Order: sequence, then C-alpha cells, then structure tokens
Amino acid sequence: MKPRFSNQRNQALTLVEVLLVIVVLAALALIILPALSAAKRTGGSRCVTNIKEIGLAFQIWEGDNNGKFPMEVSVMNGGAKESAVIGNVVAIFQVMSNELSTPKILLCQKDKDKNYATNFNSDFSAKNISYFIGLNADKDHLQSFLSGDDNFAISGVPVKSGTLELSSNAAIAWTTTRHNRVGNIGLADGSVQMLNNPQLPSFIQATGLATNRLTIP
Repeated sequence: MKPRFSNQRNQALTLVEVLLVIVVLAALALIILPALSAAKRTGGSRCVTNIKEIGLAFQIWEGDNNGKFPMEVSVMNGGAKESAVIGNVVAIFQVMSNELSTPKILLCQKDKDKNYATNFNSDFSAKNISYFIGLNADKDHLQSFLSGDDNFAISGVPVKSGTLELSSNAAIAWTTTRHNRVGNIGLADGSVQMLNNPQLPSFIQATGLATNRLTIP
C-alpha cells in the first residue's frame, strides 16, 4: 500500500498576523497595568474590603441596638461609650466581636508595624488594629467618618494613639507608610471612599461637623 500524503501544509503565522498579536497584547497591557498599579498604590481590594466589613459590622450592631453605634451605648447596656470617651479603640471593636467574626480584618496588609491577632480576648490589642473609629459617627450624620486607615499626619507629624480632635481646617495628610499618600475612609452610610491628600479636607468639611473625634489605635 502506498503511503498517503496530505495536501495540507502546516502554516506558520504570517508577519501581519504576528504584528496583529503584538498590537493586541500591547493594548491589553495598557489597560491592565494602570489598574494593577492603582491597586498596589491603594493597598488593593483587600484593604477596602476590610473597611467595608467593619462598616457592615457597625450596621448589624446598631440594627440590634435601637439604631445606635457602640460609641453611643453605655458599657452597662453592652456598648462601649465610656471606653470611647478615653480613646479605647480596642474595647469598641471587642464589643462588636460577634459581628466582625475575626480580628484579622482589622489589620491592613500594608501596615508593617502591626501583627494579626487570633482572637478578640487575650491576643487582642491596639498592635493588631490598623483602622481608626469615628466617635461622632451616628445615623444622623451619614457622611461622618466611621472608620478607615489610621496613618494620618497633622502638619507633617504622624498622629499618636488615643483621641484625635480633627478640625475642619486641620493640615491633615496621609503618610507614605501604607498606601503612598492615599487612604480609605468608611462613612456612616456604609460606603468606603478612596481619598488622596488633596481630597481629605473637602471630605472632612462634608461631614458637617466642626470637629471630628477619632480614636487612633
């Protein structure tokens, strides 16, 4: 039997087809790379997700407590009002431990100065928290700061742990230690805003409060 030979030939890509592939890949790179760069600059979706989950925990808690956040409810009634007054951010998050489920969402992946906690009790302290809590946040001020990245600087000086009295004309900015002068703020309405330094003052003024009191871990 004579062997059969196919008349079909394996054809390589033509020069035009190769150039077309290169153009398509270059176009995709122009679309994808800026998005990846922005994600890296802002801490990526994980940090935003953390703050959204914190906001959701607040919403669930206030739904079970007559529309009040833990900062508005006395310790005697299961809240953390007295602790909030002295800037104890740990106690506020501990009150919401059931709603938060895990303390791991309280740590930003870009915060290299702190560590993950495994529980809300013996292993939990300010060293496991990357986010502030807004003491003025309530359902009557939906644009007030509820939580967010705590790496602020006032007039170039990084803020310290405790209560921060933030006036509407404060010279506030994000430091470069976390998201390269960009940060995330969770508002009382449940939204999360990604802000750069020039945007911060206008959002502070939008809260409608002369002074925003924040607890810094």
